[in-house]
Order: sequence, then C-alpha cells, then structure tokens
Amino acid sequence: MTLTLIKNARIVDGTTTEPTDPMGIVIEDGIIREVGANVTADADETIDLSGLTVMPGLVDCHVHVIATTANLGLNASLPPSLVTARSGILMRNMLMRGFTTVRDLGGADRGLQLAVEEGALVGPRLVICGKALSQTGGHTDYRGPYDNRDVSWYAQSLGAMGRNCDGIPEVQRAAREEIKNGAQFVKVMADGGVSSPSDPVGYLVFSVEELKAMVEIAKNFGTYATGHLYADEAIVRALDCGFECIEHGNLISDATIARIAKEGIPVVPTNITYDVLAKSGAEFGLPEESVAKIADVREAGLERLEKMYDAGVTMGYGSDLLGGMQTEQSGEFMLRGQYLPADAVIRSATTDAAKVLRMEGQIGTIAPGAFADIIAVDGNPLNDLNLLTGQGAHMPLIMKDGKAIKKAASL
Repeated sequence: MTLTLIKNARIVDGTTTEPTDPMGIVIEDGIIREVGANVTADADETIDLSGLTVMPGLVDCHVHVIATTANLGLNASLPPSLVTARSGILMRNMLMRGFTTVRDLGGADRGLQLAVEEGALVGPRLVICGKALSQTGGHTDYRGPYDNRDVSWYAQSLGAMGRNCDGIPEVQRAAREEIKNGAQFVKVMADGGVSSPSDPVGYLVFSVEELKAMVEIAKNFGTYATGHLYADEAIVRALDCGFECIEHGNLISDATIARIAKEGIPVVPTNITYDVLAKSGAEFGLPEESVAKIADVREAGLERLEKMYDAGVTMGYGSDLLGGMQTEQSGEFMLRGQYLPADAVIRSATTDAAKVLRMEGQIGTIAPGAFADIIAVDGNPLNDLNLLTGQGAHMPLIMKDGKAIKKAASL
C-alpha cells in the first residue's frame, strides 16, 4: 500500500464558479481515498500545493491517436510499427498537456490501450471504439472517384480510422467484430465529412435499417452508438434510430437542440479542428477538396455552442485534430471561452466529459473512489482559461493514477 497526501488543494472542477477552500487529498494505490478540509494521513509522500489551483485530470472526448498525418488515406497505408511509434509521441504529448483520459473516435485498438495500461507507452487512459463504421463512399473511404480497389484491409490497418461495411449483414458483423476486439462503444460515420473525398456534409450515408442494426448490436452488448454528425437531418435520423451521443453537431437546429436537451443526449463539439484546418490544413497534408468543405461547418458550430448551453445540453470537450495539428488540442478551451462561461468550459473537460464517457465518479472529479488523476495549475483557470494551454507550461504537477508524470522541482 502506497499513500500520498496532497495538502492545501484549492480545487476547481467546473461545478462551481470559485475554487474550494484548501483541502487535503489522500491517495491510496492510485485511487483517491479521502478528500476534505481537515484530512491528513501518515503518508509515504506529501505534496504541498499552496498557491496553486488543483484540478481533476482533463478529459478529451474526441481524439484520433493514430492520425499521425492529416492525409488519412496515406495514414491508413503506413506500417503499423510506424503508426505505433508516432502514436506514442502524440499520446505522451496529450498527457503532458494535462489530458489524463481521452476517448478515441476511430483507429486506436486494444493493443495501444494495453500498451498504455502496461506502461510500454506513456499516455492518457484510452477509451476506444476500434474502427469507425463507414459505408462505401463514406467518411473513412479515402479512395477518389476513379479508385475502386478493395479496401477490406482497412479493418486490419492500425493507421485506418475506420472500415467500410454495406448492408445489414455487413454492418452487424463489423459492429460485432469491433466490440469483440475491445471496442467500448460503436462509432458510426452517419453523415458526410471534411477529411474524405466523396461525401459532402449532409450526405445521408447509411440506410435507416443499417443504422438501426448497428444500434441494436451496440445495445445488445451493453453499450451505445455515437455518430459523426453535422447536418440536422442526419442528426434527427440518427436519434430516431437510437443513437445516444452526437459528435460535432455543427448544423443542429433549435428544435433538435430542444429534443436532445429533453432526452439527455450529449454532444461533443470539436470547433478547434475547423479553426486550425481553415488556417493550416493544407500545410499539414489535408487534401484540397477537404479544405474546401471547412467553411460549411466552421462558423455554425461556434454559434450553436451558446444555443446548446442555454438549453442545458451536456457538452463534452473535443478536439478531433489530425497529425501535426494536435499541438492545438488545448485551444478548444479558449475558443469555447469566447462564447461560454469559464466554469462551463472547464466542466466540459471534467464532470461533463465523464458523463459522455459513462465514467462518472471515476474521472473528471476529485472525490473518493476516483482515479487519482490530478493536475496543478499556476493561477486560477476560472479567471484565465489560457492557463490550460501552452503545452502544459502552466502545470507544475500532472498526476495520473497517483503517479507524477510531471512534477516541478519546487513541489
């Protein structure tokens, strides 16, 4: 048994508009055992965080740790050994920005997850869907209009974000295989997208029957289906078919916002990716036809943030960046902060993110029974969200599972 005592922790988790009074936090074998104003313990290690703000480890609800380049067609063809090595660097950098848990929305497999759990790779806790499910000509079909080569190999390529499946038997098999292979939920490309060549935004891809079949498989395995969705019509279709989470949601209507608020359906906006893609996508390898699609969703996504906040929709923090653009992962804090209160923005990466991942009480909180994922920040992010950016420069302590990944000499 290893005990760690953190003293003088003024906690910010987004559930209040001010930090707490100084608290003691007792950590036992990687789990928070006790939190309180007068808590103490005969600990193996004591860390005094006076003068700092203490937060739960941050959670990014939409990443692609295998997206080592914005050219996803090229990425799919890379050797798995190279993708693994590059992914290790991407994941370590995520952790050093304070993100101790990430939800991968297409590509990461059980092998990468185990590598992190065993310590072979240093990175955040991974929650995975395996390969995203796409139909021929959909959002993870990277062939152009004159390329009809077989892409069944996508399912076995670590660098491929998704796999193609057409018709009810195929989508059932694909969903079952991904769950068998370790997927914790099912991700469906239920709309067109930006990074693929032949599916405009608003493209109603799978049939209703196919969507329902995937949802049924997910629910029968005790989990849920989430959808890559932009256009309101596509979102409504997905909701009618039983989808329980919306990724992106940029073009959602007021009526559908009211519906998801009532039904408790969470949304994961990913506005930073459009901001970065518009400025630098071509430099990082995004094809020209993909760059041209960005304007369709960029401004609408930002405008929808306030609408969803006012309606009480649970919004998780999401970045959805590709390749070298992943250095901008923390930029979503500042972008949302232009439209939403700071506590709501922080909550999207803590307690609300935990709801999206269905891990309430385990992540995104500093409470008994939670994983001891803790970061310390120079200053109060409720007053300055910029403190959560800068590649972790303002974080003298980053702790995952009770182990200090980064610890300043002064602590």
